[in-house]
Amino acid sequence: MGSTNAKKVIWLKRKRRIRKKIISTAERPRLTVFRSAKHIYGQIVDDITGSTIVAACSNEKAVKEQPSFESKVAKAVFTGKLLAQRAMDKGVKKVVFDRNGFLYHGRIKAFSDGAREAGLDF
Repeated sequence: MGSTNAKKVIWLKRKRRIRKKIISTAERPRLTVFRSAKHIYGQIVDDITGSTIVAACSNEKAVKEQPSFESKVAKAVFTGKLLAQRAMDKGVKKVVFDRNGFLYHGRIKAFSDGAREAGLDF
């Protein structure tokens, strides 16, 4: 078992532990975020029906059309704002934040701050 596999096992344990405590409803769907080495992905999920309401990621056309970002953190803020705008268009104003096992700092925090700036409440 390599160190990468051990890190993934630890991440999955942390993800499950966090996910047990998060309760989403139809009025407050779950905003889940995933961070890879290059990109950040966010989606608002209705756990009752098991469907994704809106999604945004840093490698889609709307983000790539913007002038270049100075850092991945700035790109995460913009992606969070984009997700929040799409959620507002669908009528979602309140969400439960699921950091998906990642520490709440850096790009994860920037993503949530961008979503809050655009009007999402969590």
